Amino acid sequence: MKFLEESIVKFGVEVSNAYEAIEAAGDLLAEDELIEGSYIEAMKNAYKENGPYFVLAPHIAIPHARPEDGVKEASVSLVQLKNPIEFGHSSNDPVRLVFGLGASSSDEHLTLLRKLTMLLNDPVNIEKLTHATTYEEIKNIVEMER
Repeated sequence: MKFLEESIVKFGVEVSNAYEAIEAAGDLLAEDELIEGSYIEAMKNAYKENGPYFVLAPHIAIPHARPEDGVKEASVSLVQLKNPIEFGHSSNDPVRLVFGLGASSSDEHLTLLRKLTMLLNDPVNIEKLTHATTYEEIKNIVEMER
């Protein structure tokens, strides 16, 4: 399981729409061979078909798809957006933090969501994640929540 490790965290990413934001988060997972490219397309299709259901809190999106869509290893990436993007959520837009979630089973999905929830339950952590400029800052936040 890879959770916000250095190779799957990127700062100040410039995108022009929600699809590009989803793709950026998925690309990090694909580059680390944690998912197949088909999983990125499945995440974008889920957004197209179901709307911004994964914009779970103010400024936070957690796009994901089904395990059978191409997950190789349970993982969560983070793309911190340079400029906020509208996903179409009535109360949680605009999004600044995009966490790409890939789980190869329901149990892994719940485990990853639990870890993310613990991290994101603290508004101070969200603020720190939004303004972090180095991986060390992210690592410190994640380790404090273990």
